[in-house]
Amino acid sequence: MAIKRITRRWLFNSFGVIVVIILVIEIAAAIGIANYYYNSVRQTLLSRADSANIVFTRYAEDKTQDFQTQVRDYVISFPAKDKMEMMVLAEDGKILYTSSGFEPDDKTTLDDFRQALVSPDRSGYYVGQMGEERVMAVTMVLSLPGSNISAVRFLVSLAYVDRQIAWIISGLVVLGCVILLLVLFSSSYFINSIVNPVGEVGETARRIAQGDFRARLTKKNDDEIGELCDIINYMAEELGAAETMKNDFISSVSHELRTPLTAIQGWGETILSDGGEDKETLQKGMKVILSETERLSSMVEELLDFSRMQSGRLKLIMSRMDPVAELSEAVMMYTERAKRDGIHLIYEEGDIYAPIRGDKNKIRQVFVNVIDNAIKYSDPGGTVTVNAEIVQNKLVITVSDTGIGIKEGDLGKVKTKFYKANSTRRGSGIGLAVADEIVTRHNGTLDIQSQYGKGTTVTITLPIMKKQDELAEINDAAEGTS
Repeated sequence: MAIKRITRRWLFNSFGVIVVIILVIEIAAAIGIANYYYNSVRQTLLSRADSANIVFTRYAEDKTQDFQTQVRDYVISFPAKDKMEMMVLAEDGKILYTSSGFEPDDKTTLDDFRQALVSPDRSGYYVGQMGEERVMAVTMVLSLPGSNISAVRFLVSLAYVDRQIAWIISGLVVLGCVILLLVLFSSSYFINSIVNPVGEVGETARRIAQGDFRARLTKKNDDEIGELCDIINYMAEELGAAETMKNDFISSVSHELRTPLTAIQGWGETILSDGGEDKETLQKGMKVILSETERLSSMVEELLDFSRMQSGRLKLIMSRMDPVAELSEAVMMYTERAKRDGIHLIYEEGDIYAPIRGDKNKIRQVFVNVIDNAIKYSDPGGTVTVNAEIVQNKLVITVSDTGIGIKEGDLGKVKTKFYKANSTRRGSGIGLAVADEIVTRHNGTLDIQSQYGKGTTVTITLPIMKKQDELAEINDAAEGTS
């Protein structure tokens, strides 16, 4: 279908324009050639008329000879009478003498003779049909005082000239057809060199759209089509990678959800079978249930944030806040877990006041995600160090660990949705993507530096509110509560 559409468009557009151009050139050339040949014949007849005028003038000046006899003899013995007919006309346009050998009749020539009488150059021109053939006539008015001779007329058949013109025009038509055939052949080859690859691109793109991300195009030429093949192949690779990450994400999330649900279900069944008589078991079970429920709630909230981020519906409640306080709270949340996992969590809360305009819940979520990752990718005996400082009116928070690190090839992808550099560790693979989006929405940056096998450092930079902005925020808040 694509081949037919492109070929049809080419026929109606490019080839159609070429046909019209050649047709216009052919018509213009035909008209020009016909005018050239007809003008050549006319000039020849005019030259004959000028010669006759000179001869007749000389006859008129010779008083020793009879003028009428000389004129008649000249016409009768006209040397070119096998090619054209010469006539001598009276003042009323009647033919007095003719070189055809026939007796002149009383018919009057009208068109070219009357034209010659009023023309500035005293000559007339006529092209028309005489019998079954086409003829040209040229009449020139003579100045012969005292004579009844008014003009000389030459008549010639155009049959030979018209044949010559027809042969030349036919040659031009044949040449035009040959040119069109060459254009058609060369253009067909060119169109096929485009249409066939485009058809392959369409078929491959259709396979990719249907989920076959292994489909690839073979690059045959280093041109726009070849570039399109590279783009399609790159798109297939990226879609395949995204599909793999999505499937891994679904599997990971399913596993992450199943673990707390299994714990909740197990402890629920234990408490139910025990009847709540063993207070120690009941208390332990409720702690696990509450802990796992909080974990599930956190995971669901993270998934909801990710969904809102993807659809552009992630809303931030912006106000003046202290990010250092939220950082301290996040560290406190993970202190017990770090001890349980045998990891040293180091954080020295300094006397830092760095207010920013932001959403405190989302900022705390960023700190929670980053610290959670640091602990998650560290082995027992490792160290996680959290630090906050002010650098050039910006709050810089670093979370460093001595964990497994990130491979160089994975470092540029860890903030990509669904991506997990290490599938052996728990997590959904969207935490850093959500954190990066939140920090970006706060006009900050989230940078990651890592050395595989030695550890990772995450640096979060947030702009501190200017004094005048902070005062304005405080005043607005005071007016709102009054």
